[in-house]
Amino acid sequence: MPSPRRTAALPCLLPPLAALALACAGAPPRAPATALPAGAVDPDAAAFEYPLPVSTFELDSQRQRLRMAYVDAPAAKPNGRTVLLLHGKNFHAGTWAETIAALNRAGFRVIAPDQIGFGKSSKPERYQFSFAQLAANTRALLASLGVERTAVVGHSMGGMLAVRYALEYPEATERLLLVNPIGLEDYAAFLPPRTVDQWYAQELKQTPDSVRDYQRQAYYDGAWKPEYEAHTRLLAGWTLHPGWPRVAWVSALTYDMIVTQPVVHELERLRVPTRLVIGLRDRTAIGRPLAPAGLREAMGDYTRLGKAAQRRIPGAELVELPGIGHVPQVEAFPAFERALLDFLR
Repeated sequence: MPSPRRTAALPCLLPPLAALALACAGAPPRAPATALPAGAVDPDAAAFEYPLPVSTFELDSQRQRLRMAYVDAPAAKPNGRTVLLLHGKNFHAGTWAETIAALNRAGFRVIAPDQIGFGKSSKPERYQFSFAQLAANTRALLASLGVERTAVVGHSMGGMLAVRYALEYPEATERLLLVNPIGLEDYAAFLPPRTVDQWYAQELKQTPDSVRDYQRQAYYDGAWKPEYEAHTRLLAGWTLHPGWPRVAWVSALTYDMIVTQPVVHELERLRVPTRLVIGLRDRTAIGRPLAPAGLREAMGDYTRLGKAAQRRIPGAELVELPGIGHVPQVEAFPAFERALLDFLR
């Protein structure tokens, strides 16, 4: 057998002009790099900056090594307690920055992970996404940090995850705060069956404009402020990158998780002190355009859903914020901060 030295490709000896016409064996001319569009973000968000330092936790899950990014923000004057923040589907750990600062001022240590498939965390192509799996990943992260018990705050999709976490790990959940959580209704009862491939085809069509337009209409009732823009940059940047199909596929898998794994039917099983913070203007409902016309208008009525969830969760408190939409921690931070800290204290 020839030695590696003899079979290795030889350096190209042709002058530069000849190389344009004839590539050396084993060393074809490299195509010029294509410049990325301004604002493009790679799937791992490696160059995308969060407002706070980011750490990484490596874990083995479903026969693969994965990376879970997280923010761990200690308080200058700690009160000995920790708050876990769980982001929504269109959000990431960095979007909690103002909430983290407020909690730190009040003495709380804050841990805000990027769930697998989101933000700076791994985006595996083959992964069975479930709220139970994400909860287990989160519990493993906290255990690695020596944190046994936290208050849990979940927003939007993070509210569904927070419910699952509190159900699976009640001894590790000091309190549960749900901020305009999705999943207070069973979406599968409204929508026709939908495959992951169909969700994927929908996600591939996303553009920076569609990302911004969705948030403007769905979250802020058509209004827009400069500070809202920060919450669109990561998702909008992903749509500009050649790696967007990888992120879109994960997004499709998590849409399927939301629709096929409802938590609303288990709210009665919660056994931890719980408060719902509900912006009453919110009408967020996963897959609403796919629902039959007769059902579409009934979806996402948070004025009704918040009260119904309070009745189902033993001892739950309800704080209603009139005129506020899906993201109270952005649109009405002072009111949200009062509702948060009053509950945690």
